[in-house]
Amino acid sequence: MCKFDSIYQLGDSIADTGNRIIENSTGTLCSQFPYGETYFNEPTGRCSNGLLMIDYVAQEAGLPFLNPYLKNDSDFSNGVNFAVAGATALPTSVLAAIGVISTSTNSSLDVQLDWMSSFFNATGRARELKDALFMVGEIGGDDFNCAFLGANKTIEEAKSFVPDVIQVINDAVRRVIKYGARRVVVPGNFPIGCLPVYLTVFKTNNRTTTYDEFNCIKDLNDFVEYFNERLQHAIKELRNKNPDTVILYADYYNAFQWLFRNALFLGFDPKSLMKACCGVGGEHNYDRARPCGTPGVEACADPDRLVNWDGVHLTQKANGLIVKWVIHDILPQLHCIASSIEIQ
Repeated sequence: MCKFDSIYQLGDSIADTGNRIIENSTGTLCSQFPYGETYFNEPTGRCSNGLLMIDYVAQEAGLPFLNPYLKNDSDFSNGVNFAVAGATALPTSVLAAIGVISTSTNSSLDVQLDWMSSFFNATGRARELKDALFMVGEIGGDDFNCAFLGANKTIEEAKSFVPDVIQVINDAVRRVIKYGARRVVVPGNFPIGCLPVYLTVFKTNNRTTTYDEFNCIKDLNDFVEYFNERLQHAIKELRNKNPDTVILYADYYNAFQWLFRNALFLGFDPKSLMKACCGVGGEHNYDRARPCGTPGVEACADPDRLVNWDGVHLTQKANGLIVKWVIHDILPQLHCIASSIEIQ
């Protein structure tokens, strides 16, 4: 068991357990069936067929699932989920100034931190955080999704504002430390070049130079590694300046690659690694005009055989396995024993 009595989550759709659908119930497809079909039998605002990584982290800690901050009259005694699907690290106004428009939500990282501050001020909980776990992200992925998929920015253009994204994540970690955090995990980003949405939008016939051994898009994955390396450097500096706080990097990138390398052993269909379970059309079972959650778009018969759920987000099984990998990789440093979680 991990020695946590509470968990506080900041982030985007990788971790949102319901804030976005409370903000705007019709503004997200994650509020529609078949989202949630596997575990909850109904949509909960989680962008998967069932549990997210944060749900597995809570289970491992022996805690209930985190309630979304915007859900009134919830039990927040074991932590709060502030994450919002579509949230960016940079404020939406900052992104707009460089031609990157985020239409999903204005609840960027600074807004979520303000919610956290209000929560601690109202409850006096800030004095009781020595056994809490703070998850700062994954965040930043939607900044680049908006840049590549919405604003048609080049990789070099996206690289130009990587330092700004790193800075706001750095500031967020410093801010939660001021609130009293003593154990902080900062995840990196996934290899987006392996996601059906990117494989569909940036499809090319130049397979020898564009794709890697897994048939993922090399340049996009190289960009994510560029971002993750700079994030890790920032975390190292934060550690040096805050010796009384455990600050760890969660390597979602290599956890994801581990899934691909061991797909058959883990029970996935190796021929469907690049396909969305819930989708329609094309080589990757994904169509931006008809995404999962729209009428007539159905899920595959067995989501546990696929890594990807909807072209962007992962299946419940993939989420659980990534958490298992991360726990073995870093959480012993947070005074945890080896993982005992069950992947349902």
